[in-house]
Amino acid sequence: MSATKQREEALQLLYPQMVEWRRHLHRHPEVSYREKETAAYIAAILRDLGCDVQTDLGGHGLIATIDGSGDGPTVALRADIDALAIQDQKQVDYASQVPGVMHACGHDAHTATMLGIASYYMRHRDSLAGRRRLLFQASEEISPGGALPLIEHGALEDVDAVYGVHLWTPLAYGQVASREGALMAAADEFTIEIIGKGGHGGLPHDTIDAIVVGSALVTALQTIVSRQVNPLQPAVVTIGTFQAGSANNVIAGHALLKGTVRTFDSHTREDIRERIEQMVERICGLYGAGSRLDYRMGYPPVVNDAEEVRRFFRVGAEVLGSDATLQASMVMAAEDFSYYLHHKPGCFMFVGAGNEELGARYAHHHPMFDLDERSMLISARLMTAMAEDYAAERRPQLG
Repeated sequence: MSATKQREEALQLLYPQMVEWRRHLHRHPEVSYREKETAAYIAAILRDLGCDVQTDLGGHGLIATIDGSGDGPTVALRADIDALAIQDQKQVDYASQVPGVMHACGHDAHTATMLGIASYYMRHRDSLAGRRRLLFQASEEISPGGALPLIEHGALEDVDAVYGVHLWTPLAYGQVASREGALMAAADEFTIEIIGKGGHGGLPHDTIDAIVVGSALVTALQTIVSRQVNPLQPAVVTIGTFQAGSANNVIAGHALLKGTVRTFDSHTREDIRERIEQMVERICGLYGAGSRLDYRMGYPPVVNDAEEVRRFFRVGAEVLGSDATLQASMVMAAEDFSYYLHHKPGCFMFVGAGNEELGARYAHHHPMFDLDERSMLISARLMTAMAEDYAAERRPQLG
């Protein structure tokens, strides 16, 4: 039996345990920066497996290192562990037991998959060439995120390549996808405070109406992408909240706007920031209002290494078939896996987790979100195949 066949059969046997781990995590979610019990649960399983585990890294991140018996490269594989502040509305026996918190993005399944990979590698250390470093990263959902602190604690020290997966419900179960270059967007966020002058609703001439100023600003900001960014450069400027006013007969003297900017190109990213700064200052000034802008640069774009994407297409075809290994579209969602790719060659991949018949049809961050759990097995197969293909290519020649 080939090594690939043996690996896939071993992972298949571990799949029921992955489901059990995933459902426990789904019942007991914790939001970003508060994953204390989640991290303790992961650490206990890893120690039971015999892994060398580092904990409390930059918050609640963990690193498990598995040394093989032979020489070879160090390959890092990453999972994220945090949940979201969303009320779980699914009617399933593994629904969240924490009010207002749920795994609405699949990180529970990412973690369970990585625990399965850890179990596989610990059982097959004698045939493992090199070292596998498994990264259980906290706080992916909220910038500044958990990737940078984990890197600062040595996550990528002596690493040769790094791979990550996102289980993806927009993609059907049984399919995988990635692309060379930019895959996911940079995500920046901003808060605009408008300081006007409140007053009586019947005496507008004695006021500076913050709602009118804010409305003019929202309209103007939409022209940045539609009229000031090259149409060939993907970009989004979204105002997510507009808070102002307290009564129907009172003119608001204060307004608060919050938004996000998504880009793939560094020049476009910086240009949009400058234009937002100019518009806030000039439009508020035009109406006689004051303003404060808090603009925060978030995660950079996820940019895959060309050689590692070629590996993905080759390995994906071997694992699932060429018809199931797809060219991904660029996605305006963001991921702090981007930071790992700034330091090391690697590839971020989507694994299809959507299944209409199972109810896995809702978008990520939706209160009804769920996924086809079999996607965890495909994820484990794909990530280990990528790691072992890399190791076989880099393994020192003997004789």
